[in-house]
Amino acid sequence: MPEDISVFEPEDAMPRVTLTDLPEAVREGVARAGWPSLMPVQSLALPYLLKCRDIMVQSRTGSGKTGCYLLPMLMSLDPQVKSPQALVLVPTRELAVQVEREAAAIFARTGVGTVAVYGGVGYKKQMDELDAGAQFIVGTPGRVLDHLLRRTLSLEALRVLVFDEADRMLSIGFYPDMKEVQRYLPKKHIHVCLFSATYPPHVLRLAAEFMDSPSLLSLSHRQVHVAEVRHLCCQVKPMDKDRALVRLLETENPASALVFCNTKANVHYVAGVLQGFGYSADELSSDISQSGREAVLNKLREGRLQYLVATDVAARGIDVPTLSHVFLYEPPEDHEGYIHRAGRTGRAGAAGTVISLVDVMQRMELDRIARHYGIALEVMPPPTDEDVAQAAGARLTAFMEARLRALTGLERLRASRYASVARELAGLVGEDDGALLLSMLLDDFYRRCDTRFPDAGTVRPEPRRTPQKVDGEARSGRRRRRSGRPGK
Repeated sequence: MPEDISVFEPEDAMPRVTLTDLPEAVREGVARAGWPSLMPVQSLALPYLLKCRDIMVQSRTGSGKTGCYLLPMLMSLDPQVKSPQALVLVPTRELAVQVEREAAAIFARTGVGTVAVYGGVGYKKQMDELDAGAQFIVGTPGRVLDHLLRRTLSLEALRVLVFDEADRMLSIGFYPDMKEVQRYLPKKHIHVCLFSATYPPHVLRLAAEFMDSPSLLSLSHRQVHVAEVRHLCCQVKPMDKDRALVRLLETENPASALVFCNTKANVHYVAGVLQGFGYSADELSSDISQSGREAVLNKLREGRLQYLVATDVAARGIDVPTLSHVFLYEPPEDHEGYIHRAGRTGRAGAAGTVISLVDVMQRMELDRIARHYGIALEVMPPPTDEDVAQAAGARLTAFMEARLRALTGLERLRASRYASVARELAGLVGEDDGALLLSMLLDDFYRRCDTRFPDAGTVRPEPRRTPQKVDGEARSGRRRRRSGRPGK
């Protein structure tokens, strides 16, 4: 095991394995994949997965997590059963294609068929592959749900359910789709495993909703594991800090966050910027009355406020377990101040992230603080416009596809009146006015969506509405319930 990796194992930990300890079918799968040996996360996680234990695995991206859940499927999938037996949900089409490619290599010559389903492409090829009886399905939650609604995909024979990069899926906004997919799961017990680079509170709540008494296995570099905090540093020019903060909020999409400033003037300015950009944000400083402070804090604790901008003095005593991020708009004036600010996240054993925005001189001071406390400070580049567009675009697409699936026949008929206008605007995308008109409409839709993470047991997505055929006169808009099975 490399020296820079720390391991957090369940109380009833199972012994790690080597390649020679594995069943012959699994060893052959490793050989087909071209891996000379097992990765550390595979060596630790495979014993649990081969025993079909529900488990949450935490390990960084690119550490070999895909092989962890694919290799045990060689023992559990039956090529004679021409129905989906394993479903892997992933956040992006790129990851779906990558996972399907690895699965095809591992399952080669076993008779197990693989299919990747994702949005942005036509349905015909995916439907044909599903109809051929593939046993392994990987896809984005929205497109998987589309196939379930079209009845081109059935989960009646499902044995294994995997959430890959669950933290990213929730940041994109797939939670309602994942809960709806859950309604189609078979009533029998199935093996569920969760893979994520981090386990902030909303990911842990997801696990509780889909899994039965899961174990937690964590592998982390630089001694940062599930119960600790990541410390990141983003170097930007002083005049670009407000723009950099907005970009970070778009790409990180925190469930809730504190933004620290050194002065009341900056608190007021930053809060104004965030509110002007459409965020659910408020400020906390010594200028606000005690009753006003309590009202703001209550909104934050109750989930009615997403971002709070505050000074150190105003933030004393704040204890909100669900805070996933802390942003330092400027470093504190003393070393102890950094520890105080960072301590606002990562509460109650959950993961947290601290991101400091610094200029050249502030970076030197932050490095001194990190050395003083032995903090592993990671450097992250400022997000670009392209990064923001990709992150926000993925969330927007997920919300729009979910809205489309929920339309009744009457609502679809009403929307179709604008089809010609939509085509005309799409033809003007290359022109500034045409692109801006579409961007304005998309932004308005996105701002109406709730991008935060619901608390387990308190918020549920509304039931989907089956589209109704409308021919001739408009029919009644009454909802027709489909026969989806309840989840576990």
